[in-house]
Amino acid sequence: MSKFRTLVMYFVLVCVTLVLLFGVGRVERRLDNAVAEHHLRFTGQIKNAPPLVTFTTVALGSFRGLVADLLWLRAGSLQEKGSYFEMVQLARWITDLQPTFSGATAYLAWNMAYNISVTCSSFEDRWRWVNEGIKLIRDQAIEYNPEDPILYKELAWIFQHKLGNIMDDANLYYKNRLAILVTNVVGTNPDWEGMAAAPVGEREFMKVYPEDHRIWKAAQAAGYENYAMLYAAFKSTEPAALPQPFVNRLGDDEELVKKLRDYFHAEYLREKLKLDSKLIVEINKEYGDMDWRVPESQAIYWATMGIKRTPGHKDLSCDRIITQSLYEAFRSGRILMIDETAFETITLVPNIQLVDAVFDRYKEVQEIYEKDNNYSTFRSARINFIKEAISILWNYGSFSKSAEYYKKLQAEEPGSHKLPLEAFVMQQWAEEVRDASVKKASEIVSGLIMRSMFYLIYNDHDAAVANERMARYIYNKYQKEMGGEARTTLPPYNEMKKSMVETLSKTLNPVMAEILKQRVQEDQAAAPAVGPLKSDQ
Repeated sequence: MSKFRTLVMYFVLVCVTLVLLFGVGRVERRLDNAVAEHHLRFTGQIKNAPPLVTFTTVALGSFRGLVADLLWLRAGSLQEKGSYFEMVQLARWITDLQPTFSGATAYLAWNMAYNISVTCSSFEDRWRWVNEGIKLIRDQAIEYNPEDPILYKELAWIFQHKLGNIMDDANLYYKNRLAILVTNVVGTNPDWEGMAAAPVGEREFMKVYPEDHRIWKAAQAAGYENYAMLYAAFKSTEPAALPQPFVNRLGDDEELVKKLRDYFHAEYLREKLKLDSKLIVEINKEYGDMDWRVPESQAIYWATMGIKRTPGHKDLSCDRIITQSLYEAFRSGRILMIDETAFETITLVPNIQLVDAVFDRYKEVQEIYEKDNNYSTFRSARINFIKEAISILWNYGSFSKSAEYYKKLQAEEPGSHKLPLEAFVMQQWAEEVRDASVKKASEIVSGLIMRSMFYLIYNDHDAAVANERMARYIYNKYQKEMGGEARTTLPPYNEMKKSMVETLSKTLNPVMAEILKQRVQEDQAAAPAVGPLKSDQ
């Protein structure tokens, strides 16, 4: 009898379960219809999802949440134990199971980039976790939710704060690795406008260069039978480049080679970093030519995407990220030197051509969010920016622009600044060296070195020595007081000077570059007789 009763109980339980599942299905359909009708959240087929994700969302239905909860519990347990090897895969599975739950993805990415990364002593391991956090949002979640502004904002924040800031001891390592990564994708001197004008995707490329086009005869002669093989060969080198045997068979048609190079760089940029060269050109035209190897540029890119995806194209968080990142790009947004063998070594200097864009941006966001407010935080930030801009512009030889911004400061704070411009700059330097950040110290030292180089070119040896001494004085003083930690130390002085000489040699005309080379050699020979100032003088 007991066995019969057990079977009956199981049968009843099965029946109840089936009835409940049927009821849940009916309720779920009604809820989905109501949500879709009132536009409460995204419903329907997920965009850009791979077949596996589409299958799981349909096959598992409401049970996807239960599976995702189990994965969350597993991830939490692993993190408590300090076992992180499965975390990346778990984060990807959770995102696949709940692809429209952007808050969960943002948290998982933040957790990897911030919480997990700092538990690693190795800078290489830290970078791996930070990069995995970036890729979770950029390469996966945004592909599923291209219209979700939250994801763009979170991604921009990681670039601005985690990579761009100096709070992490490994920040220079992050900046170096990002710079190398971008260089490997687009080369050392990318033509953004040429890349923006190139076809988009293989289908458009084949319309421009059909199978009977001569490039395919050259490709086959070089051993690349089709588009896939040629593209794979392009990506196989670092930096990425068209294979030389293929280029040789195209003859002297430099225009054709350039167009092909621009196309493949643009395509690789979209594939590897999800950046569209058309938007890069748009941002460059709006603010000025940016160095896209620095994290601030990419923070601006993703925050701009966030605003484009926000209803009304207005978002305070994204606008703050753009404004702050543009300011930081002005202060230290141009790379002089990276070192692929010592990833902690990178030399950053101001991108002074962005100065007007920063000023205009502060006024624009104040007009949008804090109009007619004399105590606006954007106005206060703008005044602080103007003070820094005056010193930086003077430091890098833009004296007329520095004077222009001194007049702006006097207009913003009438009666408060009566010193001559040069005296004001010297006063600012004294304050900045006393309490300098690594970026500010790098700006001052690099600017003085550059001015010294220009004085050498024009054979004003005394002025060159004076600027060189001041550069060494500020460098030594900063290193003594602030350079004791990895995240705040400056690169070796000789490397900073060498980088500046190399940069000027590339940007000056050949005659001036040769003069600089000769004068630097002469200056080095006379260096023992000159000697630097000591930090305690």
